[in-house]
Amino acid sequence: MSPTSRPRMTGIGRVLVVVYAIMALAATGRSLVQIVEDFDNAPLAYTLSAASAVVYILATVALVLSGSALWYAVAWVAIGFELVGVLVVGTLSLTHPDLFSHDATVWSGFGYGYFWVPLVLPFVGLWWLYTHRHGAPVDEAAPAQAAVSAERSSW
Repeated sequence: MSPTSRPRMTGIGRVLVVVYAIMALAATGRSLVQIVEDFDNAPLAYTLSAASAVVYILATVALVLSGSALWYAVAWVAIGFELVGVLVVGTLSLTHPDLFSHDATVWSGFGYGYFWVPLVLPFVGLWWLYTHRHGAPVDEAAPAQAAVSAERSSW
């Protein structure tokens, strides 16, 4: 099996896509409600909330399509941007709470309103992208070991 033909969306990759999709839905819903109902009270925070929604949507799509070199690169950029965003917004929300008086973004407090998933998720996403990069070495012994195990009888 060549490195380009191995399946990319298995195991942790699928879980990662599901978590990104959930975060995309949550951030989109939150930002839409905030912008429609209360934009004048915290325009910076609510705009950042909408930006995080766009990043999660883009990351979800890019991860699903990451078999393509272009979408793989888009996934790196989106998840890298997400990491910078959660670190910067998380820090600013603690050092300058007046900017985030309504605690209004997914990334505020490093995502504590979402059980710190927004802080952990980009690290997991970047790790997954790195370990599933194009040309990454594939453990060639794994298929052979699976074949030998399949030949053995458990009786």
